[in-house]
Amino acid sequence: MMTIFDIIADPTRRQILDLLLQRPHTVNELVGAVEISQPGISKQLRILREAGLVDVQQEAQMRWYELRPEPLQEIDKWLSAYRQMWSSRYERLDEYLKQVQEEDKHHGDE
Repeated sequence: MMTIFDIIADPTRRQILDLLLQRPHTVNELVGAVEISQPGISKQLRILREAGLVDVQQEAQMRWYELRPEPLQEIDKWLSAYRQMWSSRYERLDEYLKQVQEEDKHHGDE
């Protein structure tokens, strides 16, 4: 069974998710935007639906695919530790740069 990480590892599926983040799309719209065949888009949408990342709404003969962001919370949770690490590093860099600027001011006054 594929994990959410396996599913979003595919660049085509990520591109589809990016498009669906903007608004719901039909298969034909996705075919034009992603530039792969209709069967290829349908296959990727099936994988995304099975993972719970996409919902389908039928409107007459049209099927609209829209993003379900809730499953992405698993990734967000995993990434939070990395965000904290980078935030800490940026804060230290900011402190260092302020220190360098202060030292430059003092050397400029001499």
